[in-house]
Amino acid sequence: MTKGRVEAFSDGVIAIIITIMVLELRVPHGADLDSLRPLTPVFLSYVLSFIYLGIYWNNHHHLLHAARHVDGRILWANLHLLFWLSLFPFVTHWTGETGFAALPVAVYGGVLLLAAFAYWLLVRALIARHGSDSLLATAIGNDFKGNISLFAYVLGIALAFVNRWAASAVYVAVAILWLVPDRRIERSLADRKE
Repeated sequence: MTKGRVEAFSDGVIAIIITIMVLELRVPHGADLDSLRPLTPVFLSYVLSFIYLGIYWNNHHHLLHAARHVDGRILWANLHLLFWLSLFPFVTHWTGETGFAALPVAVYGGVLLLAAFAYWLLVRALIARHGSDSLLATAIGNDFKGNISLFAYVLGIALAFVNRWAASAVYVAVAILWLVPDRRIERSLADRKE
């Protein structure tokens, strides 16, 4: 199977997820800056989730760019990833509406953890399809950033019940780690063309 439909479907789902998230931002009732103050947590949770979705979209694009073919296992792994990403609007809104309360922050971290794990599974399915000596396998290597992210999310979930702001800082730190797109695949593609 070709990968074009997987890319197009995934792009569409991520675009819909972002649209749902922005529709959850409510217009303030007043016309002054003070009326925006109660919306600050909602906006901050939106910004963080938007950045995460952008990171997933960017890295998903690079991942599939390095792939040549997809099979049923890859399709299901991709759907698994999209499922967890589709929960971002819910946890984003819950976290923001509660002012970053402990349980919503922990659940937010749980969705981040499960989305990262689903991405890891998608990577493994693609490597299994293309071989351990493939461009993708070479580019991913030991996946330090992916592994440290999984650990950080677990830490953030645990911290949420001790200090919700420390947990939120962990989630922001992981986003910063990934904010610069993962260039491993781009470099591998460029090296192979030379």
